[in-house]
Amino acid sequence: MKVHEYQAKQILARAGIPIPDGRLATSPEEAEAAAKAIAAPVAVKAQVHAGGRGKAGGIKVAKSPEEAKSAAAAILGMDIKGLRVEKVYVERAADVASELYLGITLDRDRRRPVVMLSTVGGMDIEEVAASRPDAIARGWPSPLLGLLPFEARALVFAAGVAPAQRDAVADIARRLYR
Repeated sequence: MKVHEYQAKQILARAGIPIPDGRLATSPEEAEAAAKAIAAPVAVKAQVHAGGRGKAGGIKVAKSPEEAKSAAAAILGMDIKGLRVEKVYVERAADVASELYLGITLDRDRRRPVVMLSTVGGMDIEEVAASRPDAIARGWPSPLLGLLPFEARALVFAAGVAPAQRDAVADIARRLYR
């Protein structure tokens, strides 16, 4: 199943995972209105089913509604990996001190889900997986029981998550798994 970022964030928000305020736009004027409603610096993000949007110029930070309008005008219609951008997601920009990667996928060899967490990565997790596989902590929770509290805690410790963030990250991992 393929979902756009804005759709994934709607699903995550329903699961109780904190998500920055954001709105979908299909025109520069809608992006400007979204930025006005958010009333903060925003990120204007191309909505296509492709990775590498940022590197392709499909993600721009705007400090004002006018900049959001200009960013959307530049992104809409853009071609990213053979896909035409027809929608942008305008989201409150985050002041990021550090990035974490948290993902769940199917481990085909073990025939069960694998939860992966890393304090290195984020946008370039594929490079981290290839060059430093030890920088990604992994856990294989029971499909019947889910990610149990002790497994989530073990994962955050193994990944080297900062002590002040451990409880929140473990909670988010459990909510994501559900």
